[in-house]
Amino acid sequence: MTFKTEQEAFWAGNFGTEYIKRNQGGDLLASNLNFFIKALRVTKNIKNAIEFGANIGMNLQALRLLYPSTNLHAIEINVDAAHELEQVIPIDNIYQSSILDWIPIRTWDLALIKGVLIHINPDELNQVYDKLVAATSRYLMVAEYYNPVPVAIPYRGHADRLFKRDFAGEIMERHPEMKLLDYGFAYRLDPDFPQDDITWFLMEKR
Repeated sequence: MTFKTEQEAFWAGNFGTEYIKRNQGGDLLASNLNFFIKALRVTKNIKNAIEFGANIGMNLQALRLLYPSTNLHAIEINVDAAHELEQVIPIDNIYQSSILDWIPIRTWDLALIKGVLIHINPDELNQVYDKLVAATSRYLMVAEYYNPVPVAIPYRGHADRLFKRDFAGEIMERHPEMKLLDYGFAYRLDPDFPQDDITWFLMEKR
């Protein structure tokens, strides 16, 4: 498969497959459940949701525990992760694709992206922002590394693979219909439910 950016090829290949081994297990599931209980506390009537860059579905597993009847969908670039994702949600609900290639043909109550925008080529962010907004009928959650100005930092020995910035602020500036509902921070040293120093923003389409 041919990709537009180096970052897509990076995550579709061996590095993305190795990522699977580092990001699974009961402790992570518990942390994710705690995360969503807090981050989605002001939402109402979420009947369906889509995650951009779901990997093997650790976030979706937590969402299913929180909302057992919610219909879940996912976009995932790595074929190995997408196969494992079939154990979490129906295969027909999985879009095995780059986010840059995927086109939303419907909307969901909640669109979610967590730890993925930081790995997308900055030149392509605006089109991803547009897809996130197009995919939601109401709520959008962005959970990423925050920085007030764009910055690139080394990622596991690789350059140009991790970028921090104000993703949510840029989305709301580009799409004024998206309004901030809530936000917060999840700390890597939380004694019970650590996350990876991510700042989350919950927006609503109005």
